[in-house]
Amino acid sequence: MSYQNRYRRDRNRSSSEYFGEMLCGTEGIVASSRAPVRLEFLRPRYWLTWLGLGALRGIGRLPFAAQRSLAAGLGYLIRRLPLAYVRIAERNIVLCLPQLSAAERGSLLERHCRSLGMGLCETATTWWSSDARVGRLATVEGLEHLQGALAKGRGAILIGGHFTTIEIATRILGTVVPMNVVYRPTKNALLSHIMHASFCRHGKPIRHDDIRAMIRALKNNEAVWYAPDQSYRNKGAAMVKFFGIPAATTTATSRLARISGAAVLTYFPERLPGAGGYRLVIGPPFEGYPGTDAVHDVERFHALLEAQIRRIPEQYLWMHRRFKGLTADYPDYYGGDSRARAPARADAASAPAKPVI
Repeated sequence: MSYQNRYRRDRNRSSSEYFGEMLCGTEGIVASSRAPVRLEFLRPRYWLTWLGLGALRGIGRLPFAAQRSLAAGLGYLIRRLPLAYVRIAERNIVLCLPQLSAAERGSLLERHCRSLGMGLCETATTWWSSDARVGRLATVEGLEHLQGALAKGRGAILIGGHFTTIEIATRILGTVVPMNVVYRPTKNALLSHIMHASFCRHGKPIRHDDIRAMIRALKNNEAVWYAPDQSYRNKGAAMVKFFGIPAATTTATSRLARISGAAVLTYFPERLPGAGGYRLVIGPPFEGYPGTDAVHDVERFHALLEAQIRRIPEQYLWMHRRFKGLTADYPDYYGGDSRARAPARADAASAPAKPVI
């Protein structure tokens, strides 16, 4: 059976396997693109979510140029609201790009908020637009690297970063090659239903904590995509420098590559100016990966990710508390915007990790 046919079979099976969860309400996640909406979602607690989804659906019908204009207005609003995430973004920019002047940092923050507004519009396009429309917006470079890796029969791991284009970039990749997408469900069960339904239509979703499913996909010579660049403080985490600052990071990619024998490649998106659409680049496989030191493997990835961020800094998702320490012994960079940190744990750097996006 060809890779593409097996992928379509497993994607449909993925939807049916989650049907039981939808009926039973396991962890509050709805997971089938073909299943009816649960009656629970008609409760008042979801009315604002439905309103937001209706607005998103309308945004998704707008021409690309109109979405760019709307994004500018959304970004202006985001920047001026008293949001903790804006303060976090401002702090991260200071930490990671100290060479910028105060005026340059302010300009970058403004552009970042506009990029976030465009990311919201892109979510609508991701969830409801046709493959034809999405495909017209983008060019994918380096596809031969992925095809070459899959030709070896051991699967491929694509890793990238949390850019504001992450939704549309994942969708674009799914239009050119069958793809397993590692995702973390949101706390809002209705949004999780919509998100998972989108993944099932245009990819095969794998929950972030389902290591066996990732390994099984790689053993079946499939491609698995995720972004391991956010704060990770569970078992197997390591403090690895990101822009020169120690950051709690997963080292699971090395473990996955070692177990499966899969090649590891980077996948970086870029939103082009004006009506230029998107440029997405799949890098060549890492040589000698995994190495003998999982932290060094992460450092190799961080170097490439940092270079991409420096190219298009406004498109990186700065609104994440990236520099949360493994324990309370590490500096508190976010002050009142920090969440409670875990106490010291003896096993924090020795047990196997789970990749997250």
